[in-house]
Amino acid sequence: MKKTSIIFLLAIAVVLGLAVSMFGNLSSYETFKSAAEKEGKTFVVMGSLDTTQAMVYDPLKDANKFVFHAVDKAGTPLQVVFNGTKPQDFERSESLVMTGFVKNNIFHCAKIQMKCPSKYEEDQIVVAQNPSAS
Repeated sequence: MKKTSIIFLLAIAVVLGLAVSMFGNLSSYETFKSAAEKEGKTFVVMGSLDTTQAMVYDPLKDANKFVFHAVDKAGTPLQVVFNGTKPQDFERSESLVMTGFVKNNIFHCAKIQMKCPSKYEEDQIVVAQNPSAS
C-alpha cells in the first residue's frame, strides 16, 4: 500500500473517532430516579413545573439562584436549584428540559429549555411598539 493511502485511512479513522466521541454523549432523556442513581453525573431530564410547590427567587439576596420543584415524565417530583436568574414567563411553560446533576436528592440545574405554548395563538401575540414612530 502507498504511504498516502495509509495516511488517508488513518485520517478517516481519526475523523470517525472524533465524531463518535462528540456525538456519543447524545442520549435520551433520563428521569430524576435514574439520575440520582449516578449521583454527580450530568443528565438531561424532561419534566414539568410542579405548581403545587412554591418557587423561591430573591434577586436582592442572590440573583443567580432560582429554586423550584419539577416532576419528571415518570411522575417523580424533585427540588431543582437553577444557578441563574428566573426565566421570563417560567410559570407558563408546558414542559422543561433541564440539564444538570443530582446531589443530596436535589437536582442542580445548569441549563433550562422551556417549551412554551404556541406564541402564534390569537390571544398570545405580543406586539412591540416601533421606537422610531414616537
